[in-house]
Amino acid sequence: MQTQPRLHSNVTQAQRVLRQLTMVWADFESRLLKVPIVARAMQQQLRLADYLTLISDHYQQVVEGSGWISRAASSITAPYLDQRSIFIRHAATEHLDYQMLEKSYLASGGQKEALISARKNIGSEALSAWMYQRASQPNPFDLLGAMFIIEGLGKRFAQTFANALDENPLITDPDQLEFYRYHAVHDEDHLQELEDLLSSSILDITGMDESIVRTAKVTARLYLLQLEELGQY
Repeated sequence: MQTQPRLHSNVTQAQRVLRQLTMVWADFESRLLKVPIVARAMQQQLRLADYLTLISDHYQQVVEGSGWISRAASSITAPYLDQRSIFIRHAATEHLDYQMLEKSYLASGGQKEALISARKNIGSEALSAWMYQRASQPNPFDLLGAMFIIEGLGKRFAQTFANALDENPLITDPDQLEFYRYHAVHDEDHLQELEDLLSSSILDITGMDESIVRTAKVTARLYLLQLEELGQY
C-alpha cells in the first residue's frame, strides 16, 4: 500500500525532469547549428581536411566515453546496485565505438597513426575533466543529464548530420559516415535506459533532480566548446 504512491511520485518527478532536460536540449541544438564546423557541414561546405579534424577530435572523446561511464559505475553503492548494472552494460556497449571512427578516418584519407597519437583539443580536455570529476562522486546519477545530451546527439541529430554530409561531393564512401549512421539507430535504446533510470529510486536522493539538469547544462556547454575548439591543442 505504501509502494504505489511512491512509484507514482517518482514517475511524475521523472517526467518533470525529462521536460527540463528537453528544454536544455533545445537550447543546445540551437547553439549547435551555429557552430562553424556544424554550419559548414549542414551546408555541404565542409572540406575533407575539416572532416578529418572533426573525426580526430571526436575520437578522443569517444575513446574515453566508456571510461567515465565505468568510473561512474564504480562509484555507485548500495542500495543502487541494479542501477550500477545498467551503467556497466552501457559502458560495455560504448567501449568499441572508437573503432567506427577509426574506419571513417581511414576511409576519408587519414592515417591511423595520426589519429591515435592526436591530443585532445582544448574543449575536449575540459569536457573529459568534467565527466571524470562527476563520475568520481558517490552515486553520480546526475550524469544522466550528461547522457541525455550526448546520447541525444545520436537520436536527434546524427541522422540529419549524416544526411547533410552525404550530400557533400567529397564524401564518397559509406564507411566515412558509419559512426553517425550507427548512432542514429542505436542511441534510441540508450535514451530509453536513461528514462527507466529516472523512473527508479534515484530521484529519492535529495536534490538529484536539480543536479541532473545542471549537469546536462554544463555538459552541453562543454560539448559545444569541444566543437568550437577543433584543431586547437
